[in-house]
Amino acid sequence: MPTSPTSPPSDEPAAGEPRPPGRLRRAATALWRGLRPAGPPRRTCERELDQCRQERDRWQRYADSYERDLTRVRLERAQLLAWLAALHPASAVLTRGADGIHQLGIEAGGRQLSWPLHPADLPQFAHIPYAPHTVGPYGRAIGDQAAHLRRHTRLLAMEGMLFATAPDDR
Repeated sequence: MPTSPTSPPSDEPAAGEPRPPGRLRRAATALWRGLRPAGPPRRTCERELDQCRQERDRWQRYADSYERDLTRVRLERAQLLAWLAALHPASAVLTRGADGIHQLGIEAGGRQLSWPLHPADLPQFAHIPYAPHTVGPYGRAIGDQAAHLRRHTRLLAMEGMLFATAPDDR
């Protein structure tokens, strides 16, 4: 049915034409758009997950580097203790405590000093005899042992300076 230019437009759609959206349809469409999962937040989560993985890998590299450094320092400490024990063969002894931890004991400056040893480092101490008794618990007086070592080292250094020959005396 044709419309005249003076008559108001009809709310009814013509045959074959889509129906124009009403208020309810527009509200339902806006609500649907707000509730459906959107693409960008999912990409943001994936990006954050990748950043977390990169951060984890970076910290793992730090931890691996720290472990390598600790292993290197532990080996160097064991080598220095084995060398010190070789310099003092009369007083150096190995003991095994009740807890199964091996200890190196050396007498220095009239005092018995002891250090715990890692099981992997024991082959470096093959030249040291085992003692049937325990040297004493390590860690009871760590500060005292460190202070005693500092004093003893200072005394040995002063002794070396006192009895060293001057360059002109040679």
